[in-house]
Amino acid sequence: MQNECVDVLIIGAGPSGIVAAAYLNNQGHNVKVIEKSKFPRFVIGESLLPRCMDHFEEVGLLDCLKAEHFEVKSGARFLSKDVVCNFDFSQKHTPGWDWTWQVPRADFDNALATELINKGVDIIFEHEVTNVIFNPDGSSVTSVKNNIGDNFKIDAKFIIDSSGYGRVLPRLLGLDKPSSIPTHSSIFTHVKDVKRPEGKEGTLITFDVIDKDTWFWVIPFSNGITSIGFVGENSLFDSYEGNTTEVLNKMLKLSNYYHDRFCDLNYEFVPVHIKNYSKAVTKLCGKGFALTGNSAEFLDPVFSSGVTFATESGLKAAKLISKELQGVTVNWDTDYAGYIAEGVNVFASYVKEWYTGNLQTLFFHRPENLEVKKQICAVLAGYVWDKTNPFVKKHNRIIASMAHVISMQKEKTTK
Repeated sequence: MQNECVDVLIIGAGPSGIVAAAYLNNQGHNVKVIEKSKFPRFVIGESLLPRCMDHFEEVGLLDCLKAEHFEVKSGARFLSKDVVCNFDFSQKHTPGWDWTWQVPRADFDNALATELINKGVDIIFEHEVTNVIFNPDGSSVTSVKNNIGDNFKIDAKFIIDSSGYGRVLPRLLGLDKPSSIPTHSSIFTHVKDVKRPEGKEGTLITFDVIDKDTWFWVIPFSNGITSIGFVGENSLFDSYEGNTTEVLNKMLKLSNYYHDRFCDLNYEFVPVHIKNYSKAVTKLCGKGFALTGNSAEFLDPVFSSGVTFATESGLKAAKLISKELQGVTVNWDTDYAGYIAEGVNVFASYVKEWYTGNLQTLFFHRPENLEVKKQICAVLAGYVWDKTNPFVKKHNRIIASMAHVISMQKEKTTK
């Protein structure tokens, strides 16, 4: 069987791969997308950030998503005992979208893939990449197996690995490395939210902070289903006995605010437990390939950055590949790896300072500093490349510094 030849092979039909494929297809390049799963399929990562709306709009995928009538997300709520911290995306430092969606990813991803197929992009489902051989010039030969065991090969000038948690190229090329993010676990499922309150309360995405290391997420969808899940240190999960359903039932008692709403409900699927979910790689790109989305880095679900980094990196990689295919010289270390690392490092600082407790101090300190809140809100909306924002430019020190000032003020008032 003769090898199939394409300009760009994309591994994975999630948001990152779809956005990359849409851009390249719009530019007239020959693209093929390989997806291991059959769509629609479940995947976690259901809360979006406004920044990713720019990406969907730019590649012509916004209208197909609007047609799905997903739950609108105009901000996020954080609870800590009796203190409430509301972030409103319309009140942020950086200009940009002031809303996005809360989405069942099975429906969301399927809508994107279907739209791209309708635009003529070749997406093949239930196909798995088994091996990749790169030539000195960066071109490659990829071995693929379908769901009945047949094998074939694809020649490509460039590969984008958007395989998400499958992490195809990191696994095949030995690119994984330990993450600098603290080791945590999560357990999650969906419930039919029959006790959902009327009005805004029933639609709010909320993070219920149990303690410095433990929090509970609630993400309501427009179809009456709600995503719920706990995040905490590995030792917390080890302290509970039983299967995942029994563990989640017990952990629901940790949330005073939400226990009554979700106790005694049947889960839509057996709760999933993921341990040490943060991932990192030794490099984001190489001769003939780029890693995008979760196949590159995954930080933590606390600020819902996964899909936005996926679409940001997918679009950036696609733009650089298009230039290269047109004969333009691209500095991948600067224009891709350096650029993506800047945004990842900003969010990584926020994740780390969340678990030190410093960021939680800023969230729940009263009275609120509204200017600081606007600057933090812009980061939580995904605008992490805006150097006019002090909470971006000084991300590695400003949170700890401000938390220290608050702590000193508290000490003075208690003396």
